[in-house]
Amino acid sequence: MRLSLLLACAAVFTFGCEKKTTNTDPKPADVKQAVGDTPKPADAKPAEEVLLLGEVGSLTGSEAAFGVSTRDGIAMAIDEANEAGGVKGKKLAVRVYDDQSKPEEAASAVTRLITQDKVLVILGEVASSNSLAMAPKAQEAKIPMISPSSTNPKVTEVGDYIFRVCFIDPFQGYVMAKYSHDELKFKDVAILTDKKSAYSEGLTEVFKRKFTEMGGKISGVESYAKGDTDFRAQLTNIKKLRPQGLYVPGYYQDVAVIAEQARELGLKVTMMGGDGWDSAKLFELGGTAVVGSYVSNHYSADDPSPRVQEFIKKYQARYKTTPDSLAALGYDAARVAIDAMKRATELTGPAIRDQIATTKDFPGVAGTITLDANRNPVKPAVVLKVEEGKFTYVSTVAP
Repeated sequence: MRLSLLLACAAVFTFGCEKKTTNTDPKPADVKQAVGDTPKPADAKPAEEVLLLGEVGSLTGSEAAFGVSTRDGIAMAIDEANEAGGVKGKKLAVRVYDDQSKPEEAASAVTRLITQDKVLVILGEVASSNSLAMAPKAQEAKIPMISPSSTNPKVTEVGDYIFRVCFIDPFQGYVMAKYSHDELKFKDVAILTDKKSAYSEGLTEVFKRKFTEMGGKISGVESYAKGDTDFRAQLTNIKKLRPQGLYVPGYYQDVAVIAEQARELGLKVTMMGGDGWDSAKLFELGGTAVVGSYVSNHYSADDPSPRVQEFIKKYQARYKTTPDSLAALGYDAARVAIDAMKRATELTGPAIRDQIATTKDFPGVAGTITLDANRNPVKPAVVLKVEEGKFTYVSTVAP
């Protein structure tokens, strides 16, 4: 879509939280980066004719790759909806704030979306710690919030206005515990966890319990904190235990360094992880050190279904790259919100919330979505193998 047409539709505006925009990631031509007030081109429709959604994402900072992919998936969904006529005869727009990968900035951003921008629905965040900082504010304001990919169970436990379109950690932890025990035939596994991450701690707890219940042994648990750059002490301790596998439920930027340092120390062990590994940056940062690892994830680009392949085709045409699971989940989250807005009797927080809650058999590209009583989707996960420069589909595990 041409930039002029996008501005005319007011389809997507991107902002920096606290007026900071230092993101250096390449942006698609049809996403406007701005600071401060909403741009008001002469040919734009009056504000009252545009239905405004809000998005909070990590466009800069340690989880920037997650935020950029999610933003791009959401932007594509918004444009497709507008091309199909919008919602109730009105065009859609999404106001995006960068939380710089920080929970405190996420909390500030969602407050601005609620009190200043008066958005109808909030999309975000990816990191569970950031979503947990946002959710109480959305719940108090009675504005529906849909997280594309925060997997910690506590996120939706905040209240009945908080939803997600991804599976949760108890299922993801079970998937990798089962695969490592049943398929990889591991009997002894060590864990390296991020003690400052709700995501990492949640996966660690579930993996430990499930792997032990299956008859496996957790030989040791070491920890680190987000921002650490030297993991050699923990890896040396793990090497002494001589485990068959090493479970690292962290994010790609830490995992890549951990993998390289493990190889430097001669720790030749199969690494495993979760959806937090899913980024092209993993290969840039980790090189061959991550090859041979296994991860649980939400979707695979190898999925032959027409629904998935059509999404990939459109995304590649628009962004010149293959969508990762974060892009797919961002796309699904926006589409679930738009579908609920279309079905709502009125465009208010409570009315939209009620329709999101009834979502059933929605054709998501990262799995068909039916939300349960706790506002979590019941859907399968995939296991992917990390090969040189790509993730390769291995198997699907149903709930």
